[in-house]
Amino acid sequence: MKKLKIGLFGLGHLGKTHLKLIKEICSERNDTELAGIYDSDKEKNSAMSAESGTEINNSPDELINKIDTAVIVTPTSTHFELASKCIKNDINTFIEKPVTETTAQAQELLKLSESKDIKIQIGHIERFNPAILSLDKFRISPLFIETHRLAQFNPRGTDVSVIQDLMIHDIDIILNLVKSPVESINANGVAILSEKIDIANARIKFVNGCVANITASRISQNKMRKMRLFQKNAYISIDFLQNSSEVFRLSDDENESGFAVTEVEQGDKKLKIFYERPQIPEVNSLKYELNKFFDSVIRNEEPLVTLTHGLQALEVANKIISEIETSQKIN
Repeated sequence: MKKLKIGLFGLGHLGKTHLKLIKEICSERNDTELAGIYDSDKEKNSAMSAESGTEINNSPDELINKIDTAVIVTPTSTHFELASKCIKNDINTFIEKPVTETTAQAQELLKLSESKDIKIQIGHIERFNPAILSLDKFRISPLFIETHRLAQFNPRGTDVSVIQDLMIHDIDIILNLVKSPVESINANGVAILSEKIDIANARIKFVNGCVANITASRISQNKMRKMRLFQKNAYISIDFLQNSSEVFRLSDDENESGFAVTEVEQGDKKLKIFYERPQIPEVNSLKYELNKFFDSVIRNEEPLVTLTHGLQALEVANKIISEIETSQKIN
């Protein structure tokens, strides 16, 4: 069996985590191998090459010539140039989120990939969070969504705003759940500890009537990553940090899963509210995400999070940033 020859670009904090998991994956399955790693920091490049048992690659091009599958975990500002090289060389490419700095760059990547027989996946890891995976059996059609994604300050992620760094996770999930064009966006945000926006709130209205109220902060004392979905006869709570979810459903079906917590009257009908905590799969989100990408390449299947998905999330994120900047100029 021909093995995927995987190359990892970027050996920062997240890149090292990718490296550890890719090595685990390659030891667990017989269709992948780590062909090399690269980082622009020469000392880090040398040290991690020795540690991982791979040859030193002195340039991206040197590594590109050895692989058929790339994992890009470099700073966002480098994504476009590096991904372009990989795509032009017919290399399957995983790109950490956000896909690129600008929507024009992401659109260019899309154009480059149209004539290529390769797979491209964007690293929106929360799509692979056990709390989200546990909801696969439920029909989700939200009318109102509220999210809070709060983190303590860490200088490591300040090359982009909190919208592109944190909020984009929720944007991607919301777009995937609502499946409707955006009608309007209202947003506010401020830079506190960095040169970029550190705390922001956006209200997104969709053509189908759904409204999403999204808050993200990287200057909070406590961590929080929660999403609440409200839809006809149901309320769903998702805790990405605790890997848990809860579902409340209003139904007259005695065979409804979960257990009845109370009874309510609707006209001449008596309905019950059923409560359920879905079983959470035991998976490492990042490892599962990488495995699914490698599977998509080997099985010739569309990745779960495509380049188009990454572009759509970036478009909304950048519209939120633009809305905030416009509001600040007015004020």
